[in-house]
Amino acid sequence: MTRTPPIQIPSWLGEFRADGGPRYLQIADFIERALSDGRLQPGDRLPPQRSLAARLEVDLTTVTRAYDEARRRHLLEGRGAAGTYAAAPKVELAPMLDLGMNIPPPPAGVDFDDMLKLGLSQVLMRTDSDLLMSYQLGGGSQADRAAGALWLAPMFGQVDKEHVVACPGAQCALAALILALTRPGDAILAESTIYPGLRSAAEQLGRRVVAVDADEDGMRPDALEKACRKHRARLVYLNPTLQNPTARTMPEQRRREIAQTAIRCGAAIVEDDPYWLLAGAAAAASAPPPLARLAPRHVYYISTLSKCLAPGLRTAFVLLPDAPVRERFLQALRSLVLMPSPLASALVTQWIHDGTAQRLLEGVREEARARQQLAAQILAGLAFAPGGPDGIHIWLTLPDYWSAGQLVQAAHAEGLAVTASDAFDDSARPPNAIRISLGSVRERARLAGALRKLSHLLGRQPPAPRAAVV
Repeated sequence: MTRTPPIQIPSWLGEFRADGGPRYLQIADFIERALSDGRLQPGDRLPPQRSLAARLEVDLTTVTRAYDEARRRHLLEGRGAAGTYAAAPKVELAPMLDLGMNIPPPPAGVDFDDMLKLGLSQVLMRTDSDLLMSYQLGGGSQADRAAGALWLAPMFGQVDKEHVVACPGAQCALAALILALTRPGDAILAESTIYPGLRSAAEQLGRRVVAVDADEDGMRPDALEKACRKHRARLVYLNPTLQNPTARTMPEQRRREIAQTAIRCGAAIVEDDPYWLLAGAAAAASAPPPLARLAPRHVYYISTLSKCLAPGLRTAFVLLPDAPVRERFLQALRSLVLMPSPLASALVTQWIHDGTAQRLLEGVREEARARQQLAAQILAGLAFAPGGPDGIHIWLTLPDYWSAGQLVQAAHAEGLAVTASDAFDDSARPPNAIRISLGSVRERARLAGALRKLSHLLGRQPPAPRAAVV
């Protein structure tokens, strides 16, 4: 009697996780990880779907959906009766691979399409559609503010929802705080290398940003006090956790010193903190407490969902414990944007209350962690600062023979977009560095190809400038 030979176990298969999301997505993730780390090479044949389903003890439909998802990610190609094969990377043919836009990666183990459909159906079942299409007061409903209090609980513990304002994004929240806390011509103190949206908002609103010296721990307290006295500044801007762009996190002791200095000088602090919830797998244990927790009456705190869940979720929560400032803020916010989109706000509120936002956050953390590890392997030996274990960007100091401007141009010629330091630092001598964002390339295998291409580019001398034609 002939015995059926045992089904071989593909070396690239991982173990299913109970909390890893749908199994078809986990299988697609196995394929993507194997292509990223070289265990699966372009041209390798994959097992027939029935064989793989039997090996994994799942139904055939699960494997079919997994292969379809992998093809959608450009990881596999079918060759008819010859079978299914790992695809060659599409990096060479892509018009541009964007390592410049700082957005969270697609969450691991999450079927976002299904999540979105379910969330919207729940919103429509539980909310009068007329309300979703009508004008609403700015600042959010009671349910929106209660959702904001839940969102802020990992940073602050129990939060009074009356101190929370829901806004359509962090940028308009920042602009409204500038209007509420400063006057035209006032100086806003910040580190020299900062989020460019601050400078843009300040310039449009007739304020000026003044750079304060920083060291490896962030803004220096002595430099802050000197600048406060010199410019009579009313406002200090900080992005203290996984700072954009340097990926630096200010330690707790420095946060306390900065808060004490600002209080002594009579200046308020705007704490722009989009990445706190990405600071570690156990974020509450690994991220220092926000300055707003250390000095709650003097710090105004912004937390957006766009940088840790999805950029299309244009919701930010602002913690405003001071009632007079809260009223001025709401007036300023109404002058900038009448109200958030009620449908988007209702979806965010639904997801926070039912736990979907937390599952989405955990998926983004997991994918970000894998991408940080991938970057560390590919860029090993280069001087880069990772954005924490679960951050979504890195800050790469360039070799002396490359300037940031040269590298941006050379990378562009190779089909890569990166961001030079002068986008964040308008001083005469910005750092010779670039920011690399890890979330905007959807497929991890394509990200790996882009990082390898960038690594090879950094390993060679820049092209010599062409002689002028006379």
